[in-house]
Amino acid sequence: MSRKWKKEFEGERSRLNELIFSGGHLGIKRFFALDEQAYHDGALPAKTKELMGLASSMVLRCNDCIAYHIVRCFDEGVTKEEFYEAFNVALMVGGSITIPHLRIAAEKMEDLFD
Repeated sequence: MSRKWKKEFEGERSRLNELIFSGGHLGIKRFFALDEQAYHDGALPAKTKELMGLASSMVLRCNDCIAYHIVRCFDEGVTKEEFYEAFNVALMVGGSITIPHLRIAAEKMEDLFD
C-alpha cells in the first residue's frame, strides 16, 4: 500500500458527497453539517474527538469510517503511540470481532507514517 490511498480515498469521498448533496435534501445537508461540527475544537480538542470517532468506528466495524478517522487523526497530529492507544480501547470495547478492522486501521495508519 502507498500513501496514494489517502488521496484516492479523499477524492472518492468528496465526489460521492457531492452526488448526495446534489439531491438538495435539507435534512441530509443538516446531518452532514452537524456531523462535521461535532469534531471541531470545544471542551475536547479536535484531536481527541477524532480518536474517539476512530475507536467508535472500529467498534461499529465500518472500514470507510475507520479510513476517514485515520486520515483526520493523522491530519490532527496523532502519533503512532496515540493511534495504538485508541486501537486498544476499540479492541477492549468491541472485543475480538474488531480484530479484522484493527488490522485494516493499523495498515492504513502505518502507511501514513512511511
